[in-house]
Amino acid sequence: MPELDIQISVESDGWPTEEALTAMSERVIGAAAKYLAAEEEQPFPSQPVELSLVFSDDAQIREINAEWRGKDKPTNVLSFPAFPVEPGDMPGPMLGDIVIARETVEREAVELDKPFDEHLTHLLVHGFLHLFGYDHMETEEAEEMEGLETRILAKLGLSDPYAGQEPLV
Repeated sequence: MPELDIQISVESDGWPTEEALTAMSERVIGAAAKYLAAEEEQPFPSQPVELSLVFSDDAQIREINAEWRGKDKPTNVLSFPAFPVEPGDMPGPMLGDIVIARETVEREAVELDKPFDEHLTHLLVHGFLHLFGYDHMETEEAEEMEGLETRILAKLGLSDPYAGQEPLV
């Protein structure tokens, strides 16, 4: 199983405790890494793979989204791979950063009629896959990424978050 070194920064109020976020992140990201390594034959370096998770708010993620993507609005999750990779490539020892906005996650969870923790779990998996080069810009890419998310979430005991929806493009 891939060894992970997850660094967490809680940068806004309203999130669960750092200990709770660490436990959840290790469980969710660990399951995603294990699935990628076993089922997708994703290579991992022999040393621990490092990534950082930033638990933020809408104001901060809006600034980041505007600066890096030219979209002046909050979003649920942003991923920043440390190095460009394609699915199946060997990543470097530093995967990158995942930034998540609490208010957007809360709002979406209510709209989707899902518990906050389940939606956050989905977004952690989604952000993690982006660090491995998975994307959803084209329909075929979206179907592949969403299929992976669904299978990983099933391993975590969660239902298909895309059931009844067209792929995200």
